[in-house]
Amino acid sequence: MRVPLSWLREYVDLPATETGRDVQAKLISAGLEVETVEHLGADLKGPLVVGQVLTIEELEGFKKPIRFCTVNVGQANGTGEPQEIVCGARNFAVGDKVVVVLPGATLPGGFSISARKTYGKTSHGMICSSDELGMGDDGTHGIIVLPPETEVGKDAIELLELVDEVLDIAVTANRGDCLSIRGVARETAIAYGLPLRDPALLDVPGPNAYGYPVKIADPTGCDRFTARTVTGLSAEARSPIWLQRRLQKVGMRPISLAVDVTNYVMMELGQPLHAYDRSLVQGTIGVRRAQEGEKIVTLDGTERKLHAEDLVITDDRGPIGLAGVMGGANTEIADHDAAANGGNATSDVVIEAAHFDQVSIARTARRHKLSSEASRRFERGVDPQAAAAAAQRTVDLLVLLAGGTAEAGVTEISAPSAPHTISVPADHPDKVAGVEYGRETVVRRLQEVGCDVYGQDELIVTVPSWRPDLDDINDLAEEVIRLEGYENLPSTLPRPPAGRGLTSRQRLHRRVGRALAGAGYVEALNYPFVGEQVFDQLGLDADDPARRVVRLVNPLSDEEPALRTSLLPGLLAALRRNDGRGAHDLALFETGLVFHPRDEQRVAADLPVDRRPSEDDLAALDAALPDQPRHVAVVLAGAREQAGWWGKGRPADWADAVESARTVAREAGAELGLRKGQYGPWHPGRCAELFVTVDGEERVVGHAGELHPRVLKTLGLPARTCAMELDLDALERVGDDIPQAPGISTFPVATQDVALVVDAFVPASEVEAALREGAGELLESIRLFDVYDNAEQLGEGRKSLAYALRFRAKDRTLTVDEASAARDAAVALAGERVGAVLRS
Repeated sequence: MRVPLSWLREYVDLPATETGRDVQAKLISAGLEVETVEHLGADLKGPLVVGQVLTIEELEGFKKPIRFCTVNVGQANGTGEPQEIVCGARNFAVGDKVVVVLPGATLPGGFSISARKTYGKTSHGMICSSDELGMGDDGTHGIIVLPPETEVGKDAIELLELVDEVLDIAVTANRGDCLSIRGVARETAIAYGLPLRDPALLDVPGPNAYGYPVKIADPTGCDRFTARTVTGLSAEARSPIWLQRRLQKVGMRPISLAVDVTNYVMMELGQPLHAYDRSLVQGTIGVRRAQEGEKIVTLDGTERKLHAEDLVITDDRGPIGLAGVMGGANTEIADHDAAANGGNATSDVVIEAAHFDQVSIARTARRHKLSSEASRRFERGVDPQAAAAAAQRTVDLLVLLAGGTAEAGVTEISAPSAPHTISVPADHPDKVAGVEYGRETVVRRLQEVGCDVYGQDELIVTVPSWRPDLDDINDLAEEVIRLEGYENLPSTLPRPPAGRGLTSRQRLHRRVGRALAGAGYVEALNYPFVGEQVFDQLGLDADDPARRVVRLVNPLSDEEPALRTSLLPGLLAALRRNDGRGAHDLALFETGLVFHPRDEQRVAADLPVDRRPSEDDLAALDAALPDQPRHVAVVLAGAREQAGWWGKGRPADWADAVESARTVAREAGAELGLRKGQYGPWHPGRCAELFVTVDGEERVVGHAGELHPRVLKTLGLPARTCAMELDLDALERVGDDIPQAPGISTFPVATQDVALVVDAFVPASEVEAALREGAGELLESIRLFDVYDNAEQLGEGRKSLAYALRFRAKDRTLTVDEASAARDAAVALAGERVGAVLRS
């Protein structure tokens, strides 16, 4: 909503020193979103005067028509002689009054005017158009032709109100009252503590039997309808300059007097109106729902097929307007231009001022993709009590400006309705804001808004008709708080109740993220949507459970209609995107939910909105949701360690992916087992199956290793890309949420190295498990530090695994014999379990 400050001052006596910026600050403090303050004519400097065209000479020999004019500007040029001006426009004639800018002036945009030679003549100034003066759209884009009675030599800056400030307010959906000068003036008056001259306080005659006949068939859609008739409008009457300028400043284009007046009153009072050519209306004006398939040609020239829910204005022929949205072309007002072209200018009009249902108008406007100034107001809420005043204001202006006569007949149909009242404790705003306002402040602020307030401790508040958004006690509390100033509310931190905090799942999620970030991985968050073709690209079997997906009813993209069952598609896409942009050494991770449909999928019931859902309601809702375990995944490509003066560096490989799984398991306090595996996107010879032991049974929780070359080629990934994915929730269930501090002993450590020869197919993890169990409680740690597979020395199909075993006792220094005995026991059990022998 654009609000000229000059118009606002008509209804509120603002101090003369107050600028648009000052008013902006006050309104923002009151809760209105004033986006900008536009300074019209800020860089405009005269002389800019009214002139009368004396002669016009057509200049020949140029590519476009050029006219050499002499213009009488009175004494504005200091000589009284006619001003010689070259002009290319053709929408004016000898005798017309025009706007002339003289040398020495500056037009908007910093355009300085001086005498200059052009087209063989010297032009001493310009004859101005509305565009050149920054006036906005006047519908012609040509030279401004002023009314004949305008005085020659008069200051055009003052005449055209070119200097002003305009506040541009972003009106929220609940404040339809502020889509009018009246509404903004009321807020301004409250903000400054000044009285409001309400433009809707008019003497309005009561309804009688002589008004234009109106029939309301749908009182729910239209609960109030006022009709007035004005006859004898002058065909030559035009909108005065002040009215045109006000419409231009609020962003509307002047059209014709009757239409301009209805638009002016709408902007002034917030009540949309419509004027019908009485000679074109046949019979009774009615309001009803459209019949399916009916058609209407609206004022924009478009034929529209109506819906059965559309509210329409009708006469005896059928629809003549979309109620609250746009009128029909078959009753359009014709102005003096139409008369000049052989038509008949409208002399008698019927004025409609009605109140329509918000939801119905909003749906009609969206259904027909036809948003208008009227529909914007109706769908946000219009004051139903303002209809009669708006009709009277329109009648008064048409009588004043067009020489019309107001007929005595007044039609007013209204459905009975009681004012909306709310009972609110006087201290309720205090409790909401945490500030002690007191009863007097609460009552005063509500009365300033327009409420009638009665009572002491329990207030009975009658809501004003122009504020349909005030629906309950919290709306009233918000009015008090915003008018007292949001900036005056104290800043206090909430006190969380004791005993609450992050869940174990949340704590593990954070620890895993910190651990992987500390290991050099970068977190990459991806959308949880996938296309089912990605499972083919990952090489999953046709019966793989991961192919069972939850499909979205309204996906953001038809190419990704399902929820992910794995984190890898998103991570691998992120890796490919970064690699394609020149980042070749990558280590990415993500923790997030995956989604698996339940065996018996249920439909979620609608939850109640008038109360908190019960435990049964929430349980039923949870049962309808898919399983959503949290997973963690990493992907690696390029160098894991950079080359430099310190060494050659090394590329990322399958062992790094496995180590990332161990890192996650350590944070979960879980013991993670590894064995050779084969699954989907991983290389069959470089894939580790990750498992945990639950109640004596091994459960697979993920995989790690190098991806299959075929998958890399299909997805366009770098060579030797590695990946890991784990079920983080499964690790949490078997892990220890309480971090264990490392034990520190004052006694020395005893280190024993062993090299064991085993068959090449024996996993190192099985050898390590046997050594750990055989060494007993004295073993502090075990580490594989060498793998050797020389067939000449070890034999075909054999390999050597070298381990460093660290022994330590908590209460004494170990002897060599004790350490050796523990080592021998470990080697013996490894020989028994996996056939390991000491390498000689």
